[in-house]
Amino acid sequence: MSSMNTSPETLKTALAIVASASHVARVVQRDLENIRQITKDDRSPVTVADFAVQAIVGMELNERLGAPLIVGEENADALRQPGQEAVCEAVHQAVRRHRPDITLDQVLDAIDLCNHDAKASHYWTLDPIDGTKGFLRGQQYAIALGLIEDGQVTMGIMGCPNLPSDHALPLDQADDTGTLYGAIKDQGAWEYELNTELSDKTRRSIRAGTYQTGADIRTCGSVEKAHSKQSDTQRILEHLQIASTPVRLDSQCKYAVVARNQADAYFRMPTSSTYVEKIWDHAAGSLIATEAGAIVSDILGQPLDFSQGWGLTSNRGVIGAVPGLHEQIIESIEKLGIAETVKA
Repeated sequence: MSSMNTSPETLKTALAIVASASHVARVVQRDLENIRQITKDDRSPVTVADFAVQAIVGMELNERLGAPLIVGEENADALRQPGQEAVCEAVHQAVRRHRPDITLDQVLDAIDLCNHDAKASHYWTLDPIDGTKGFLRGQQYAIALGLIEDGQVTMGIMGCPNLPSDHALPLDQADDTGTLYGAIKDQGAWEYELNTELSDKTRRSIRAGTYQTGADIRTCGSVEKAHSKQSDTQRILEHLQIASTPVRLDSQCKYAVVARNQADAYFRMPTSSTYVEKIWDHAAGSLIATEAGAIVSDILGQPLDFSQGWGLTSNRGVIGAVPGLHEQIIESIEKLGIAETVKA
């Protein structure tokens, strides 16, 4: 594994790129109604943000880190279709906030820099706007960038434009400061204020908690019920006879909330036997959580396997929890037979 890829300088560059994209996404989110009126589509603002963020990250990684392979969630084909002119123009204007002189063709080409098939040994993976519903509600979402080398996530960067940097503030409300996260495998995880200059002086090490048997826990799950089978989560907690306080928010911000000790467990229970989790939905967040001391696995207790292409085809669901609790959750899943009901 190349040490250059996971150097502090590479992390600093990637953090700066995600920070720039986060500022643009924040502007788009604040202009939701205007974009809806122009495009005549209620969901178009998140589409605009998705494409603008992918263009910025693709372009900047290409220019600053030597044309690396990138697996992105989007491609520009949809924007090139007839009838998409208004959305194209909104994407172009969003990217121009970062690059004032960029042309629309350059924007579309930058989006398509993120078209790798996840079959190489080393590549980046990007979820430009993780948490669509949270973005549209004006709440939590994340820009998630992960580096995968030889089937392992070795670097994770995540911009959470609305997540409070003050841990005492409510998690379900947007905060103007925002946070940025970075992690390098076997080197730790750090938090920055999004609006602050990035440096060793402004970063804070983050550390997940440790569970004490019998204590109440703080659980972290999706706002959208379709993302996780919440009845299974409830069965597990009842089996463990643990009182819990739920924290609900969208996107990989949930990994950050566990990593910075505002939640003890993140449940993403499978909703069907055929659904395959995507690498871009978990790469950055899972590394940030594990480097902060949490344990992340699938519901069988197996590590997440990023060596299978764009999907986590070897895994079912995700459990991220603090030491002492993770083991109990996995044991409870086994005893309740939950895993048997979601095998493909």
